[in-house]
Amino acid sequence: MFTFDLLKEKNPELSFEPVDLGGDEAAIFPREQMLAVARRLKNEFGFVQMIDALGHDRMEKKDRFEVTYNLRNHKTKQRVFLKVRCDERDPHVTSLVSVWTGANWHEREAYDMFGIHFDGHPDMRRMYLPDDFEYFPLRKDFPLMGVPGSIPLPHHEDADPRFDVANRGE
Repeated sequence: MFTFDLLKEKNPELSFEPVDLGGDEAAIFPREQMLAVARRLKNEFGFVQMIDALGHDRMEKKDRFEVTYNLRNHKTKQRVFLKVRCDERDPHVTSLVSVWTGANWHEREAYDMFGIHFDGHPDMRRMYLPDDFEYFPLRKDFPLMGVPGSIPLPHHEDADPRFDVANRGE
């Protein structure tokens, strides 16, 4: 079975912080090492499938944002989690699309919702929101009801006025 300690034995230059995720192997790596670690996990240890990747706002002063990659080895049926963190002032991490093409849309979603930039991504643009939308709605400091006037909302003349979110602050 794979362990991050085994990876460290084979690659002593790597540094990581182990994380307890209920029995699954998980570790946080510096963003400078993420691409090399991902390639080794795929090529040397058989983690050929990236199941998903997600962004997370930890709402901490240091390393506010975190990206978690959920990886699977089909031969051993083992799952591991590869994590990386970045600051709000420099929300950049290395894209892993060159290792797992399936990371493409997951990274774009994390960019669109949290504002995490993935350096080296082949198509780093918004997925759900307009390109000129300047906010990131899954950040914990984003207002629950959105930013009034930031994006035009649909309105129907028969709509119940109690649910008219377009005019909620007036």
